[in-house]
Formats: sequence, structure tokens, C-alpha cells
Amino acid sequence: MSHTRDRHLADRLLLHVRACAGAVRALLVATDGWAAYPNSIKRAFREKIKETAGRGRSCLRVWQDLCIATVIKRTEKMRVVEVTRKMTRGVLEQAEALLKQSQGGSVLNTAIISRLNGTMRERLATLTRKCRHAARRLRALETGMYLIGSTYNFCFPHHELSKAKHTGHPCTPAMAAGLTDHVWSIFELLCYRVAPSPWVPPKLRGRPRKHPVTDPTLPKRPRGRPRKLALVPSTS
Repeated sequence: MSHTRDRHLADRLLLHVRACAGAVRALLVATDGWAAYPNSIKRAFREKIKETAGRGRSCLRVWQDLCIATVIKRTEKMRVVEVTRKMTRGVLEQAEALLKQSQGGSVLNTAIISRLNGTMRERLATLTRKCRHAARRLRALETGMYLIGSTYNFCFPHHELSKAKHTGHPCTPAMAAGLTDHVWSIFELLCYRVAPSPWVPPKLRGRPRKHPVTDPTLPKRPRGRPRKLALVPSTS
């Protein structure tokens, strides 16, 4: 989430996609006509390669089997009248082969993410285009999207995945991905305990300490010379 749609937002999004891709090297990414997507995809899916022996900096090379497809839709009167498809990186034959392996359709499209976008807008009133529930804080919008996304993946059976040609029983996206074996309830989702992230000690700055640290329970040693007391003659 971001207040503006810029290159930094695209880079953060593609880093999440890279983390989910794992060790996959043949990848097809279909995007809309936003100009920031192709360069962000190339920056996310690249590796350090040492081309020369000895000392020197490694080169950053984009994945060889990375395909980037751009799908631009032109609408008139709220209806799609023209769809333009082009390859930003890679060849069309390789992209069609990857699309067939993923079972994401027969032609290059962005229908899956558009359908998910419509589901999020339908279930969260803040995301509708004309509403009276505008979010005043970005934190509240992020929390609502996280809750809607979690319930969508774990708690509600997907209509297409539950058909006989796929599983034949109520199936959620998390079950299809192998993350769980049953449909979760809202109570189970909200009460699920997530382990906190490991604690990383802060990096110490400056030079290392030469003298050992003193025990804080011991009294501090007085510094400087002792105070001279003036002699007052006694009167008797």
C-alpha cells in the first residue's frame, strides 16, 4: 500500500512476487500498460553472476527464461472493445508454453488478478470508487485488506476450484496451494498464533570498548582530588 503509484511501489510489489517464486527460473508475468512494471520486474528477477575470475564486482543478469507480457484493454462506455497483447521480454511461443503449463488460460490475459481486484473492491467498502466509507488512515486500509485476503484464501470455498473437474469438494485457494487441508472458520483464523520474527541485535557503531564494563551494583569510584577542609580554630 502506498499513497502514490510510483516506481518504489512497483519494486516493493515485485519483491513479494520474487519471494513467492522461490527457485523457479522459467516465469511468465502478465501486466497492464503501466510503464513502471517491466523495469521493476527486471530488477526483481536478476542474479549476481561472476563472469571474470579474481577480484571484481559481480554482474547482475536477468533470468534467461523470464517472459514479460503486456495486456492493454481499451474500453468504451464501460465495455472492453479492444485488447492489445505484446511481448515486452521473451518470445510469444515460450510465453504460450508457460501459460499452458500454469493452466491460466489459452491467451495472454490479466483476468485472474482483475477478478481478485474486483473481489477485494466488493468486500471492502473503502476500495469502492464512489462510497461514503473513505479511509482516513493508510493503516486501517492495510488491515482491512489483510483481513479480507486471509478470509478469501482460508475461509471461503472457491466456486471454480470446488467444481468436479478440479477437486469435487469445497476447496479454498489455500487448500489448492497445499497450505492447509480443511476450510478454516473465522474464529480459527483470528485465534491462530503466528510466531514473532526472530530478534536481530542492533548493529554496534564506533570502536570496540577497550576497558571492561564495570558492575553497575558496585559504587562508583570518586574522581579527582579529595576536597580540602578548612581548619577552623576552636574556641574554648
